[in-house]
Amino acid sequence: MNLGLIQVYYGEGKGKTTAAIGQGIRAIGQGLKVIMIQFLKSSSTGELETLKKLEPDFKVFRFEKPRDFFWNLNEEEKKELKTEIINGINFAKKVLDTRECDILILDEVLATIENNIISEKEICDLLDRKPQEIEVILTGRRLPEGVKERADYISEIKAVKHPFNQGIAARKGIEF
Repeated sequence: MNLGLIQVYYGEGKGKTTAAIGQGIRAIGQGLKVIMIQFLKSSSTGELETLKKLEPDFKVFRFEKPRDFFWNLNEEEKKELKTEIINGINFAKKVLDTRECDILILDEVLATIENNIISEKEICDLLDRKPQEIEVILTGRRLPEGVKERADYISEIKAVKHPFNQGIAARKGIEF
């Protein structure tokens, strides 16, 4: 029987989402199905355009409408955002319950805890309902203790040297 792990990519450095996507791409190369739910991300990105080409094996879902950064929102906007994020969490539960994929990526779900949108307990309850055969990958900057206790594999991504506005992408006005 295949045992799906709980993996976490967290920290202040860049590359957490990229690492999770890389795991997903490796998985579809082995004939597995991947679903990624992105939280607190609403702008168009190059990764989304690339991942569309991998459908139906790698599907990306977002439940939030485009808006400013969380810390710039007023209370009404935060309330609306919380409802959208809860919809994403409920979808994740449905995906686990119906076993719709082999790997479920919850991109920036740890930021929903950090910003007090979703409780740590709610995310831990989600992880506790994970079927044995499904791999779950979580990303975010901060790793809460309850998630840490449940994780099988943890990678901390550190910012060692991050010069701003450099490189080809920056010169072309592309943000990562």
